[in-house]
Amino acid sequence: MRLAFWRAGKDKPVVQRAMARPVSSAPKTVTASDSGDLDLHALGQALMRRRTWIIVPTVLALVLSLAAVNMITPRYKSEARILVDGRENVFLRPNGERNEERSALDAEAVTSQVQLVQSRDLAREIIKKNKLAERPEFDPVLQGLSPLKSLLALVGIGRDPFSLTPEERVLEAYYERFTAYAVDKSRVIVVEFQSRDPELAARVANSIAEGYLVLQQDARQQQAKSASQWLSGEIEHLRKRVAEAESRVEDFRSKSSLFVGTNNTTLSNQQMGEINTQLNNARALKSDAESKARLIKEMLQSGKPIEASEVLNSELVRRLSEQRVTLRAQLAEQSSTLLGGHPRIKELKAQLADLDRQLREEAGKVSRSLENDARIAGGRVEGLTASLDQLKKQASSTNGQDVQLRALEREAKAQRDLLESYLAKYREANTRENIEAAPADGRIISRATVSNTPAYPKKLPIVLIATLATLLLTSGAIATGELLRMTAPRALGAASSEVMREIAPEIVLASAPEPVRPPANAPELPVANLAEADHVSEPTLNEPHADAPRMDAAAGDSEIEQLADELVGVAAAARKVAVLGTASSESITLTALTLARLMAQQAKIVVVDLVASSPTMTAASVDPVAPGLAELMQGEASFAQIITKDRLSRVHLVSAGRPGFDRAQLQSPRLTLAIDALLRVYDHVLLDAGTASDLPAELLTSQARAVVVPEASMAQDARALMCDQLKAVGFLEVTMLSKPCESSDAVEAGLRVVAA
Repeated sequence: MRLAFWRAGKDKPVVQRAMARPVSSAPKTVTASDSGDLDLHALGQALMRRRTWIIVPTVLALVLSLAAVNMITPRYKSEARILVDGRENVFLRPNGERNEERSALDAEAVTSQVQLVQSRDLAREIIKKNKLAERPEFDPVLQGLSPLKSLLALVGIGRDPFSLTPEERVLEAYYERFTAYAVDKSRVIVVEFQSRDPELAARVANSIAEGYLVLQQDARQQQAKSASQWLSGEIEHLRKRVAEAESRVEDFRSKSSLFVGTNNTTLSNQQMGEINTQLNNARALKSDAESKARLIKEMLQSGKPIEASEVLNSELVRRLSEQRVTLRAQLAEQSSTLLGGHPRIKELKAQLADLDRQLREEAGKVSRSLENDARIAGGRVEGLTASLDQLKKQASSTNGQDVQLRALEREAKAQRDLLESYLAKYREANTRENIEAAPADGRIISRATVSNTPAYPKKLPIVLIATLATLLLTSGAIATGELLRMTAPRALGAASSEVMREIAPEIVLASAPEPVRPPANAPELPVANLAEADHVSEPTLNEPHADAPRMDAAAGDSEIEQLADELVGVAAAARKVAVLGTASSESITLTALTLARLMAQQAKIVVVDLVASSPTMTAASVDPVAPGLAELMQGEASFAQIITKDRLSRVHLVSAGRPGFDRAQLQSPRLTLAIDALLRVYDHVLLDAGTASDLPAELLTSQARAVVVPEASMAQDARALMCDQLKAVGFLEVTMLSKPCESSDAVEAGLRVVAA
């Protein structure tokens, strides 16, 4: 939809777009001060003009700082370094810790050692050792107070030394000159001390390092002494408890007849063990004898040769066996010559049979002997079994007493073990206490030496800092004053002539009838989202005609001023204002610019040029060649680049685009986002829409208020109809002006803004 409804059915808009006309002279060059940029050349000239105010204070600061650093009594600094490494000898450790590796010191442990170096106890020892309390450097009361310090102390600015004790004064001076810190990522402690006397500084630094080691040695010896004293008392108490426990054990053992035999066992248990052993032996003998007798008997019954070891080992059996062998040899010899019926042969066989009978009889005797041994062993087994059963009955009756005895023995053993442990620790603690030089946890790796270079004051840095600071402060003060002067409002007369030269296009307007304004109450508008925008090129302007007709501006000025006050008063209800109409584009632009300048006295205003051919808007901008909305839509410019400033007021301007841009870019939906972005930043956004012949209706009417600039000859009924049509399209409120603004009206409004 296009906003062409005020044309009363005509095919073309009443007023065509105004075209730029050539000018007779070149456009005026925009200076840095006019455009709001920083003029470095003018700033440098201001510094040169007032160089005396820079050089004199700087030289004075140089001289005073030189005098001050030479009047201050110098201090010399010496430092000593201590390595915290836990140097305890492994042979001096307790027995339980000799095989353990000591863990490395962490950062917290080293920091704790630094606090030990800074302890007040060590400070008192160092002060006493080096007699610092007798030196005026550490006790200002000894050298007397200056009148200035006394006066400062009297008014409460300074500290009164007499309110402190001598020890507190010396300690305060000591800690002002003493510094101790740990080197980062190491176990090294640096001890620094400053003094007017370089030898004293070195001596005190070494004394602090040595005193720290002595303090640690004393602490170790004190720990060992405290441990030995505590262990001594515990040992005496434990000895009594051990004696009582052992006496209870012996009393209970004698009362219960639980006497101890060999191998620390009771007599009953020992007897049972011995009887059990004898019983096992008797059973073995019985079994062995029975088996041997049974074997021999089986051999005799079967007629087999007797080959048992018990039989063969008999002397009689051996002799009979030898005789049998001899007879068998003779029988064999005689059998070779004699027959079996020969008497000699029969005699030899009879002798052999008799020998065999004797051997069997002897084997039977051995068998019967073994059976007797088995019966004897069986009787012994029975006796031992009876004795063992009797002892078992006795042991079962004493088991409860034995349990009580073992409990008493355990208690006595625990007390005895604890006593032995305490005795071992007592001997170790007593030994460590008597060591004359117990090892400390650190050692001095660098002793302090006498310094020849003062550590305070640092003359060159102090002089340079004082001189440069004075130079920068004086230069900054002069530059700030010059910047404030450069940005101050210009005089009314100068502004008037400049405005007349720069924004006076040839625009001839007809006289306007009485203004017709509908009600100006509009609903509140929502705030849109942010977007980006760019700048415009500067067209040439015609010089104004000297005899250009002027209308009576009293009514117009009053009307436009009232409208400006009304729009600012309703605030949120007029955040977005579209200035359009049937008059010429230049008249509409002049009206929008005049209204914006009047509103800018009370609010933040931006004017968006949607006409893109107005020399008035180009002349009013401090940067006529800046990009505009078209370049923003194409992504060729950023939001910050398209916003420029009005030469005569605080109004900000946004052009439609550089000359020759495609107006189809104004149909982009991104243009609405850019307008919404401006609504977030500014109090009011004025849209210079001209005749609005090719602009989307949604862009102008959405949550907007319309200000209509009619042709001077437009009838009242046509004006009322136009207001109704614009409300029907979507404008929240429509204000119909009586006539367009003229060039002189815009100039006078700008001058009033500048004067304000």
